[in-house]
Amino acid sequence: MSATDDNIKSTFSFSKPAIYQIKVLGKVPSSWSERLSGMDLSYRNKKSGVETTLIGKMSDQAQLSGLLISLYELHMSVLSVEKLNTNI
Repeated sequence: MSATDDNIKSTFSFSKPAIYQIKVLGKVPSSWSERLSGMDLSYRNKKSGVETTLIGKMSDQAQLSGLLISLYELHMSVLSVEKLNTNI
């Protein structure tokens, strides 16, 4: 294992809370906010259609995985998933 691998492991943990930003193509119904772990929803019109941005705290990677499964069940195309903050 290289020093870079050690550095990545020390800064990224699957079991710690973090704030995530997820972008999907389409409009996620605001009524789904609670099912989506209480994420804040915002909408933006793009040439390709409406894009929904979800931002919120996930307690760990398992909760993030569950959220992504819920988006899959809504037939949403996930455009990006970004970890914004781990110092919470």
